[in-house]
Amino acid sequence: MIGLGRMGANIVRRLSQHEISSVVYDHSPEAIKQLAAEGSIASSNLPDFVSKLTTPRTVWIMVPSSEVNATIDELSKLLSRGDTIIDGGNSYYKDDSVRATKLATHGINFVDIGTSGGVHGLTRGYSLMIGGEKEVINKLEPILKALSPGVDSVERTVGRTGVPSQSEYGYLHCGPHGAGHFVKMIHNGIEYGMMAAIAEGLAIFEAADDMAHPYQFDIPEITQLWRRGSVIESWLLDLTAQSLQESPQLLEYSSSVSDSGEGRWAVEAALESGVPAYVLSAALYSRFASRDNDEFANRVLSAMRSKFGGHKA
Repeated sequence: MIGLGRMGANIVRRLSQHEISSVVYDHSPEAIKQLAAEGSIASSNLPDFVSKLTTPRTVWIMVPSSEVNATIDELSKLLSRGDTIIDGGNSYYKDDSVRATKLATHGINFVDIGTSGGVHGLTRGYSLMIGGEKEVINKLEPILKALSPGVDSVERTVGRTGVPSQSEYGYLHCGPHGAGHFVKMIHNGIEYGMMAAIAEGLAIFEAADDMAHPYQFDIPEITQLWRRGSVIESWLLDLTAQSLQESPQLLEYSSSVSDSGEGRWAVEAALESGVPAYVLSAALYSRFASRDNDEFANRVLSAMRSKFGGHKA
């Protein structure tokens, strides 16, 4: 594992729980030291890292998208024919086929894995969306099964019988190079929309005191109610309820919401395919607005109202 942040380190830990050992490397010596203390094999640099892996080597990189190309370029000089590089970060799917083609000239396999589970993946398992060549992915089955939540993590869908499929374990070969990151991209776009819907609904409750009715809503209790038997019960609602239990006003959190590439790329894919994506695009734009990126446009609106109607703002 290269990249020992919150996701990378916990992936190593979950593999360790299934008796799969890992060689680890990160720019941070402290991150390496921590996992070495837990039983992983430390390395001091990339040549040292590669030398400690048995062949054929499997290298999982979990680094920011801006560092993926440089990491792969350096690894391609150190790895051998038959080795495999997995990019488990949130990379742009169109880059995957380029990287796969380039690595193929060295005889190195490439697999893209969109990884969902966040900081809770260590205990809950990870949902793995995979792109690449079938025969290469088949050899990764022990790793994929160890990381995934497993069939028993949820009830089987009515009508499903017999031997469970990959998806029922929590991982899926979605198609050729880039397909894994494409599925993860759409997953994250949907995530934006679900988060926005919960947040907007609770904001209406919070504003109810200013409306002409006698209601005073207990928002933390409403989220607890909805977690039990409602149509919108979900892990996102569970996490929202937990946050409100810890801090009913959420005052320690910023009102400025960042966005990563996947939400933008999902909207771009909708534009390219001509598919209306009202919720996904609105959720993305709401994040832009939370950072006051609409501040100038709002001043323009006030200026126009002032000029045509004498409205003072």
